[in-house]
Amino acid sequence: MEKSCEIIPSAGVTIYLAPLQGMTDRIFRNLYPLHFKGVDLAVTPFISSSPKMRSAKSLFAEFHPDHNTGIPSIPQIMSSRPDDFAVLANFLFDLGYESVNWNLGCPFPMVVKKGRGAGMLCHPERIDAFLDRAMSAVKPRLSIKLRLGLKDPDDIFELMPILNRYPLAELIIHPRTGAQMYEGNVDLDRFEQCLNLSKHPVVYNGDIASPDTFRKLRSRFPSVTRFMIGRGLLSDPFLAEAIQFGLSRPYEEKVRVLFAFHNDLLACYAKRLSGPSHLLNKMKEVWTYLGGFLEMSDRLRKRIKKARHMDRYHDAVNAFFDDIHPRTP
Repeated sequence: MEKSCEIIPSAGVTIYLAPLQGMTDRIFRNLYPLHFKGVDLAVTPFISSSPKMRSAKSLFAEFHPDHNTGIPSIPQIMSSRPDDFAVLANFLFDLGYESVNWNLGCPFPMVVKKGRGAGMLCHPERIDAFLDRAMSAVKPRLSIKLRLGLKDPDDIFELMPILNRYPLAELIIHPRTGAQMYEGNVDLDRFEQCLNLSKHPVVYNGDIASPDTFRKLRSRFPSVTRFMIGRGLLSDPFLAEAIQFGLSRPYEEKVRVLFAFHNDLLACYAKRLSGPSHLLNKMKEVWTYLGGFLEMSDRLRKRIKKARHMDRYHDAVNAFFDDIHPRTP
């Protein structure tokens, strides 16, 4: 069991939940603060600015403030077309969002080959032209989430003077290239160079998996007060409260809270999704990262992966949690 004295709270820090496509949707963001503490803001999984991809009706349903009652969120837009971007950004502004985020960091090949996300990072002239046209047209504040480059980590240094010319709210920098995906080490030396070059506030993003990792980053970059965490928060949803408040809950309490969160997710997705197959696939996706702190979590994931029907899924999850924390009859 961890000792609370080993975790020191970090004052004056803002924790962001990173956008994870298919994972941190509005249901996840709405339920998260009912069970866990310490996350201040979230950037949503990206939405495409293409009119073919999103109808006004579906956007209204997904982003209306009445449907987003959990972590305060900043919508993220994926786009290589400034006019389409502005239309969507202003639609979101009219719904009540004062900020939007532009995705220049998504590393997935299907996105990159279309010249979007990290696929734009090796084309600084396109980014400059995009911002030149979009900045005068968008109503909300604009932040950018980006990586160091697509293949060359020095791409970022050609971009920094361009980004500095525009009135951006902040830069969220994941110090890897797009080609790295999530492999290899984050490049803290280049992040430090970006920090020194940027005229905008900088948010650090990448590989924060423990309070100790956070403390080392905070010590190296004392001017950084904004940190974004993605996979680390799904693996251990208690990480933000450990960082922010120095909280260290007993293991059995963590298990009980995680099980309650899981049950709430399951109930909400069951109402929203169409049929048991869709629900099963969604819950398998949730467990890609969720609960990595659990002892023998690999065993649980293997049983979930093998489940072909919801009854088998329920058997796998209930048996696992009952072994750790038996329910009262």
